[in-house]
Amino acid sequence: MNVFGNSTQKIATFLWFNNEAEEAMNFYTSLFDNSRIVSVKRTGDQVLAGTFELAGQQFIALNGGPQFPFTEAVSLFVKCDSQEEVDFFWNKLTADGGQESRCGWLKDKFGLSWQIVPTRMGELLGDPDPARAGRAMEAMMQMGKLDIAELEKAANEA
Repeated sequence: MNVFGNSTQKIATFLWFNNEAEEAMNFYTSLFDNSRIVSVKRTGDQVLAGTFELAGQQFIALNGGPQFPFTEAVSLFVKCDSQEEVDFFWNKLTADGGQESRCGWLKDKFGLSWQIVPTRMGELLGDPDPARAGRAMEAMMQMGKLDIAELEKAANEA
């Protein structure tokens, strides 16, 4: 068994957990379609490392101890097609000890940072009218979880 999986993907994100790699893999794969745990390497009854896929993208999880906690310098960006999808991921990832932040950012219960962003946000920020884009950006800067209706409203205000 190859702990790094058998994917042809050249680059995979490597996540260093204190001792929650298996719990994190189970949690994350329960949230995203087209997700699965590929392999788990145990030393005795302890998980050392594992490979998993989220929406077809491969990740490697390691139980490496407390030396290197996650920081906001790296985050996982989730594009959402609807407010319902934003709400789903936001609520699931902030549950059980996760932390809300600003502008669509959050930390999950393991301390990993995520950006939960509606695709409409990118469209609004890329609007050819700089005033509309600016109003959408200003509204986004005031939000925790992004609200598509409020972003649209702000962009459309004259």
